Amino acid sequence: MADESHKRDAAGGEGELVKVTVKGLILDPASNDPIVILREEGGERFLPIWIGIFEANAIALRLEGVNTPRPLSHDLMASIIEGMNSRLERIVVCDLKDSTFFAQLVLRADGRETVIDARPSDAIALALRTQATIFVEADVFDKAQQVELSNRITDEEKIKKWLEEVDPEDLGKYTM
Repeated sequence: MADESHKRDAAGGEGELVKVTVKGLILDPASNDPIVILREEGGERFLPIWIGIFEANAIALRLEGVNTPRPLSHDLMASIIEGMNSRLERIVVCDLKDSTFFAQLVLRADGRETVIDARPSDAIALALRTQATIFVEADVFDKAQQVELSNRITDEEKIKKWLEEVDPEDLGKYTM
């Protein structure tokens, strides 16, 4: 479990939850790091989250409907959840601190909810495998706009301009 200061009440709502979908995966043009793009359902907000290559691969395989001959880590986690008569109800990207996003898995078993700390990339990969709903706390969108992108890339203005001007329909053209 992560630092308790990052735990939020994903079950009850310290903040407004915004339903999102995975719009796609793109590569950061400056660093070639993968970015998963979450888009607000019925809205215009996007949330780019820089992730690792292995998590990007796990997300891409699910988005493309590719089944592997043996279960990968996220497939295994989904099987364990199901095998324990649990269900992943939702994931929540719940915080952004020091340029790091935090997420939570909200599991239900025997009428009881359990909230587990997770990296957003792992939570998203697992949600895609279990058809769980993906949420972002509304204030995370606001915090993300305030973060200096220079912590992640070498050419801050280039990526800011690119993220502001990219047409949502064009994201598929940049997928991995």
